[in-house]
Amino acid sequence: MVVAIAVGLVAAGCGGGGSKDQASARKAEPSAGNWKPWLLSSPTEIPVPPPPAKGSDQEKAEDAEIRSLADKRTPEVKDMVRKWAAEGAPVSTPWLEMNLEFVAARAKDPPLSSRGYALMTVAVYDAMVATWHYKYEYNRKAPDLGDRLDDPGPDPSYPSEHAAIAGAAARVLGYLFPERPALRLDEAADQAADSRVAAGAARRSDVDAGLELGHKVADKVIAYAKADGAEKPCTKKAPGGAPRYWAPPPGSVASPVQPCAGEWKTWALTAGNQFRPGPPPVFGSPEFLAQAREEIAVKDALTEDQKKAATFWAGGQGTPLPAGVWLNVVLAYLRNDLPTEPQSERTLALAAVAMSDAGVAAWDTKFTYWDPRPQNGVRDLGLDKNWNPYIDTPFFPSYISGHATYSGAAAAVLSYLYPKDAATFNAKADEASNSRLWGGIHWRSDNETGLAVGRKVGAVVVERAKADGGGTARPS
Repeated sequence: MVVAIAVGLVAAGCGGGGSKDQASARKAEPSAGNWKPWLLSSPTEIPVPPPPAKGSDQEKAEDAEIRSLADKRTPEVKDMVRKWAAEGAPVSTPWLEMNLEFVAARAKDPPLSSRGYALMTVAVYDAMVATWHYKYEYNRKAPDLGDRLDDPGPDPSYPSEHAAIAGAAARVLGYLFPERPALRLDEAADQAADSRVAAGAARRSDVDAGLELGHKVADKVIAYAKADGAEKPCTKKAPGGAPRYWAPPPGSVASPVQPCAGEWKTWALTAGNQFRPGPPPVFGSPEFLAQAREEIAVKDALTEDQKKAATFWAGGQGTPLPAGVWLNVVLAYLRNDLPTEPQSERTLALAAVAMSDAGVAAWDTKFTYWDPRPQNGVRDLGLDKNWNPYIDTPFFPSYISGHATYSGAAAAVLSYLYPKDAATFNAKADEASNSRLWGGIHWRSDNETGLAVGRKVGAVVVERAKADGGGTARPS
């Protein structure tokens, strides 16, 4: 087991450890403004006017504001700067962590969560690409007016990437989580932008232009989301009853989660059924009986490592769910082996998009076959009337495993971007897939088939990545 990947990959030989020195030594990425966005038609679709002229009265006033704020740096101001600086991590880190937290506070809904992660990271990525285009078009240097609280980075400062990312992320999160006050999210974005001026790392016009750009990118992403099918009512029903078809866990009357998610619009796949596999073993068949007996035997022989892996990858209620577990893995990796800022945001968006499409593909299969879960299958076969899995059974059909599908997709993308660590990512995908058998909530065929489907989904996203201009984030 290498479960510790989520808290650091140093032991696996990945990278040299994130630090302030590493962050300040980050290389510029002048080509990022030419990369292919996901939803913008081009990096210049949203116009950004030029910054105030060098030496103009406006620039002088902005420099005076920075000097004035430097004289008023309280401990609270310094804490604010640190909060949004994301030192040694992608600029979007505080926003992604907010997304993960919001998902964990909701009822368990894996495809909706992976959809949301993709929408937010795509908004951030597209905002970043547009920001980088205008940075190098206008080539405005960051202010250098004395003691700065944070390194502005090697790229030009106009528009501010911190502000653009904040504007995009806050607005998309407001759409995804209407129960969260949108005003507070907007205020958080304003604070993130203000923190760059207070730090002496950007001028007021840098952050104003960034916020406006981020807001406009978010509006385009939200319009896309409203048309992706996730908001449509769903009336899909199982083709029959238990024990042949899925039923909620014994003692529960819960409805299945998102039966129509397999029909949602995909980012890279042609549709959710593009890689739909053939059917699983049918309840009562010799193959079904064999897998049920294996399930009992696996639980009876669980090792401590298997229990730890099952718990770590469980992704149940109160967690950021399977795609969120993987995004935490990615954040840990990026903190440890930090590429350029544009490559970091590209990595997060590609991984999230792959998992969003993987979620749609998995749910298409789940609600095509409505296969029963082991807890129901073992009991209904009469093998053990009181049999329970090691972890809680989710409220949706068994075949194929969402975890395995998410994991195969994520590992395929990460292995392309960071080929020197491909073996580690693929090993983690295998472990995440196997953890569902160890947890007693999936049949072996669910995991093996899900992993294969996920890798096919990931391969489609990799083909898209090969054409976006970014190349591999860290060559082998």
